Amino acid sequence: MRWLQRLKIDTFLLIMIGVVILASFFPCEGRVKTGFEYLTTFAIGLLFFMHGAKLSREAIFAGMGHWRLHLVVFISTFALFPLLGLLMQFIPHSVLPPSLYLGFLYLCALPATVQSAIAFTSVAKGNVAAAICSASASSILGIFLSPVLVGALMQAQQGDTNTLDAIGKIVLQLMVPFVVGHLSRPLIGRWVDRHKKLINMTDRSSILLVVYVAFSEAVVGGIWHQIDGRALLVVVGLSIVLLAVVLVANTWAARALGFNTADEVTIVFCGSKKSLANGVPMANVLFPASAVGVMVLPLMIFHQIQLMVCAVLAQRYARRSTATETAQAKP
Repeated sequence: MRWLQRLKIDTFLLIMIGVVILASFFPCEGRVKTGFEYLTTFAIGLLFFMHGAKLSREAIFAGMGHWRLHLVVFISTFALFPLLGLLMQFIPHSVLPPSLYLGFLYLCALPATVQSAIAFTSVAKGNVAAAICSASASSILGIFLSPVLVGALMQAQQGDTNTLDAIGKIVLQLMVPFVVGHLSRPLIGRWVDRHKKLINMTDRSSILLVVYVAFSEAVVGGIWHQIDGRALLVVVGLSIVLLAVVLVANTWAARALGFNTADEVTIVFCGSKKSLANGVPMANVLFPASAVGVMVLPLMIFHQIQLMVCAVLAQRYARRSTATETAQAKP
């Protein structure tokens, strides 16, 4: 798997592509589908329970004082991204089909990632404490704010999204397990911290299960008759442009507002991410089963592109930081 590391390709994404192919040839239907749907509901609840249990209040409090940095990240995540999503409506339907455009709108409404944002900030020698606080707060806010944004954005386009109903579903199926998990941290926190690999495996297995059920429904509904290779290339191209615009905007904002390099790193990596871990299960709650596959397709592609680009960018920041430290150490 070393060649995958050189290409910065996420192994998990390859497994997810395998699940999509499996669903394309062997979709779950009938009673099997019903069983998988119950299992998916349980898996999503467990996923957010573990998210809550992993969240350390001490780590959040350590970076809370950096409110200006967090404000820039939140504006990027919940204002800049949605604005860019709305601008995509001017792309002709012959280039970007309406179903994929709605997928981009959904992508733009999601919160930031937690694990990869913190990991890249650490590699790039940024402000890790602030990254932990900012990414965690974004994830929590997103459980409430993302359904509101999805409702507002999509109501503006087609006028049939029931925002209050969406928030109710999110609270019941995602927020309640999250809060229960966090309140349980004093009891299970040490066990969770000792078994991070097992928890991560559980998280990823839950996402794969949701993807399989979602694409099974989409395949039965004829997704591959609606989306061809050309449409996939358009999604890749637009994802690259979207990420590039946000990265440039965050870098410019950090420098214009006078943040130091460590804080700039945190703003760049926390403000440019979109969470696959939150987005896939949230889509399963927000949208009809037949629409979930198409809705998460731009997110899956954007997720891989952000990992590849940010891995290279983090190494560049790290080399620059090392060179600066070496120059300062010389007499």
